[in-house]
Amino acid sequence: MKRILLIFLFYGTCFAQTKNFEGKITDEDGIVLEDVAVYSNNSGFHTHTNASGEFILKNVSAGDIFKITFLGYESIEHRILPEDFNETVVFRLKESTVNLEQVVLSAKKNPLSEIARIDLKTNPVKSSQEILRKVPGLIIGQHAGGGKAEQIFLRGFDIDHGTDISLSVDGMPVNMVSHAHGQGYSDLHFLIPETIKNIEFGKGPYYGEYGNFTTAGFVDFKTLDKLERNQVSLELGQFNSKRMVGMLNVLEKEFSNAYIATSLNMFDGPFESPQNFNRFNMMGKYTFDMPGKEQLNLSISHFQSKWDASGQIPQRAVDNGSISRFGAIDDTEGGNTSRTNLLVNHTRVLSDSKKLKTRAFYSKYDFELFSNFTFFLEDPVNGDQIKQKEDRNILGGETVFENNAPDLPIDMNYSAGIGFRYDDSNLNELSRTKNRDEILERLAYGNIDETNLYGFLNTSFNFGKLAINPALRLDYFKFDYENLITETYDNKSEDELFLSPKLNFIYTASEKLQGYLKTGIGFHSNDSRVVVARSGEDILPAAYGADLGVIFKPESNLILNAAAWVLFLQQEFVYVGDAAIVEPSGRTRRLGLDLGARFQATDWLYFYSDVNYTYARGTEEPDGENYIPLAPEFTSSGGIALENLNRFSGGISYRYLNDRPANEDFSLTADGYLVTDLNLNYNLKNVTFGVIIENLFDTEWNETQFATESRLLNEVAPVEEIHFTPGTPFFVRGKVTVYF
Repeated sequence: MKRILLIFLFYGTCFAQTKNFEGKITDEDGIVLEDVAVYSNNSGFHTHTNASGEFILKNVSAGDIFKITFLGYESIEHRILPEDFNETVVFRLKESTVNLEQVVLSAKKNPLSEIARIDLKTNPVKSSQEILRKVPGLIIGQHAGGGKAEQIFLRGFDIDHGTDISLSVDGMPVNMVSHAHGQGYSDLHFLIPETIKNIEFGKGPYYGEYGNFTTAGFVDFKTLDKLERNQVSLELGQFNSKRMVGMLNVLEKEFSNAYIATSLNMFDGPFESPQNFNRFNMMGKYTFDMPGKEQLNLSISHFQSKWDASGQIPQRAVDNGSISRFGAIDDTEGGNTSRTNLLVNHTRVLSDSKKLKTRAFYSKYDFELFSNFTFFLEDPVNGDQIKQKEDRNILGGETVFENNAPDLPIDMNYSAGIGFRYDDSNLNELSRTKNRDEILERLAYGNIDETNLYGFLNTSFNFGKLAINPALRLDYFKFDYENLITETYDNKSEDELFLSPKLNFIYTASEKLQGYLKTGIGFHSNDSRVVVARSGEDILPAAYGADLGVIFKPESNLILNAAAWVLFLQQEFVYVGDAAIVEPSGRTRRLGLDLGARFQATDWLYFYSDVNYTYARGTEEPDGENYIPLAPEFTSSGGIALENLNRFSGGISYRYLNDRPANEDFSLTADGYLVTDLNLNYNLKNVTFGVIIENLFDTEWNETQFATESRLLNEVAPVEEIHFTPGTPFFVRGKVTVYF
């Protein structure tokens, strides 16, 4: 009995001595900082500041130590004093360079996205092609004169131009449904690389706020709200390469600011027939920000480009000496495109724990592309040139309510949102043409109207070190296709609902170790022409995925991550835009392993590397005939970044893609490659001089390649073999940037 009384007395005394510590965190100017991580060294408990910059550490005692960490600011350690419990303690953080020490392992933030932000700061994007390469494990390729959207590879997918990855900029979708060139087509060239602030990404179908195309994952690019300083730059290089960029603050007040950014790109490329590529970009962004109360972002952007292309060439024509690697069979390929965007993002802070976020966007888009993949296979006289064209309007909006719910009996937070997207694609066309100006035959020609209504609920239940995140998303799609080829009115429509649940577990064992299990169901919609052709069969094929991973931070300057994952896809019907046919594909299974490492050796030296392995096979075909064409098996990327070392900065980076099957039985091989790039800058007061070298070792490589059946002009029979676009050889550019 005495022992029991002593135990009760001991715990009662301990409980009486613990209290709640209340704090507030701002920057040096007194502006509140939201989502700052606060980690107790004694209990392992962690929390984050709310919209007012405030936080509460529960059940702490005088003498306890906690750490305050926020990306881009110096960390603080504080020992609790007895008098701290009498009032709210205010902490002011000093800005600093972004580094690994500031990355905190917590369930509320995605540490891998924070790592990507560090990668971006230490080794900034130097061209529009590099934008997507900042996502670990993602490989891209360009194969149409620089003007077409890049081909994307991720997690054992040949994503083409975006069929299985959701891309967005400040929440505005980039993917195009039922596009003239292919489903999910994602042209990011309207984004000026210098305006990117950070990159949010996630792999797999585990996120309730992301719907269509989120099977392999999602990427959301965040643009700058304001410029640190004005700048103009000029870049000149080989192959008649020219690039000019201007970024200028036009409004700087206490709560509001605005800037404009423009760029002009011109490039002939290493090809014997010049690409004559040019692209003009313009962007303006206005921000009204009252921390803890309200934020409004209004942005408008426009880009337009046109180009010529040498196309994909057959290996046999190079082998027999008919053309060189940089020659062409048909150099009349090329096209033009433009996109204008208007985007509004508004956040209203309703209380310390509640927010209402609203987004609305409008895009005006046009596209025209001329290609010739098979040369004289279909038409031995005029050739097989095709035209793909469309004019599109996109309208959408979303409203999300967020609640950290401190007044509920259980520690939880949730967000609930509703939204819509409407695509109006007019005169969506695929035609056989001659010399770009004569239409020989229309294969597909019609108007597409596609509507997506959706709602989602994300929740997080926090049990100390364990967070459980159930989520549910419901999508409704309405597909309409009006066929303009038929003489009589021909309009067909279908609709479908899709429910996609998610369940994630995140266990933060300590500030050095976090494990997670993510599970979920996602989907990608099929082209409207597929939907009506198949009378609504398999409109929204599902993807079932799971990730088991760990993030380990053994030292403040070292982060390691690993994940084993699996992804199953249902059978789907794919519209092949290059041939105007509906082509079914079977069920597929992908198993993979992702590994990553980041090491901050010194304040100025940073190492980074990612290695990815995928086993991708069809599940309905016999062994040996179940390879998934162009699915990458082994990829790796990484490098070394140098920052502010005696006025020098720069880096060397590599990307590797191994040999992979070009067809289902692996009788044709798409050759892999290892390419290295180098950049070096020297800062002199307000001027930076730089040199950029792509393909430092002048590697002979194929940027994109496909198994294609084609026939050349004098051939009697067609031949199926690898057709490729050669990768850029050694390519050097010089750059001068003036800041003011």
